[in-house]
Amino acid sequence: MSINLPHAIAEYFSADKKANPTAVSECFTLDATVVDEGNTYTGRDAIRQWMANASTQYTYKVEPFNISEEGGRTVVTSHLVGNFPGSPVDLRYLFVLEGDKIAKLEIVP
Repeated sequence: MSINLPHAIAEYFSADKKANPTAVSECFTLDATVVDEGNTYTGRDAIRQWMANASTQYTYKVEPFNISEEGGRTVVTSHLVGNFPGSPVDLRYLFVLEGDKIAKLEIVP
């Protein structure tokens, strides 16, 4: 199933698929935050390092399959399969957009 993602979110998933931490970080505002696995990463440098660690530590494939709006956030539910504990899993990516960039991303089960 194909879903229509906002440009910034589509760019995020495209860069993630290519395991490109710099391209992922450039999808975010300069002072953006990412919350993942109980950790918070603030700013593009921290976000780039977060993605670099994830892409070297694990091999995975993410497929967004649902999009909705909740409380001012764009929620993208995605199926992840890879060599990480608990695979496969469906995760919810809660995006807050600011213009054509991501201002906040929280990833939750």
